[in-house]
Amino acid sequence: MDIRTITTLTDYFVICTSESDPQTRAITNHINDRMKETGIKSWHTEGYQNLEWVLIDFVNIVVHIFSKEARKYYEFERLWADGNIIHVKDEE
Repeated sequence: MDIRTITTLTDYFVICTSESDPQTRAITNHINDRMKETGIKSWHTEGYQNLEWVLIDFVNIVVHIFSKEARKYYEFERLWADGNIIHVKDEE
């Protein structure tokens, strides 16, 4: 989600849904590991203890990893509906 034109908090949100706590943990660890490989460390991570909504802040990009229930509850895309949303799906 490109939010550069609607806020100065960050440039982009990456939003995904996880099927389970272990998957949320794996997604979080994978993102952090891959970013470190490119020389980018997260500035801050929140929610890793509860795994309902994990936020990884890379300053210009903020990654949100939601459980199904949390994503449905918070309706994050509705809150940031003025941003440019690009949907990416797994290849089948």
